[in-house]
Amino acid sequence: VETGGAWIAQRLHQHFDLASPLCTINISFYRDDFSMVGLHPSVGPSHIPADIDDATVILVDDVLYTGRTVRAALNELFDYGRPAAVRLGVLVDRGCRELPFAADATGLNLDLAGDHQIKLTGPDPLQLVLR
Repeated sequence: VETGGAWIAQRLHQHFDLASPLCTINISFYRDDFSMVGLHPSVGPSHIPADIDDATVILVDDVLYTGRTVRAALNELFDYGRPAAVRLGVLVDRGCRELPFAADATGLNLDLAGDHQIKLTGPDPLQLVLR
């Protein structure tokens, strides 16, 4: 998932020397909460050069919080095909879901107050910033 998830996925893809193509998803078109959080979406193209029908797709994101990014990513992904399975890997899970999603792999679990934000900056160096 652009942008932080794509940075992590790229590093993992290189580290494990994977042969499968690296894809990126721009979920801006599917977000339903931009007006609530005061963001202005920049809708851009996704880059999915592989056939995802009947494939296992690993969706990577930087921070799992409300679950709305995951919902938007699944909507975008299914516009490209029907995967056999979708697995979710996140760098940080901060809890407080609004939608029922859980990661299959998590780097760090944090319990943060609602007024705190954690953001991955990068791409070089990748750094978690708490605000």
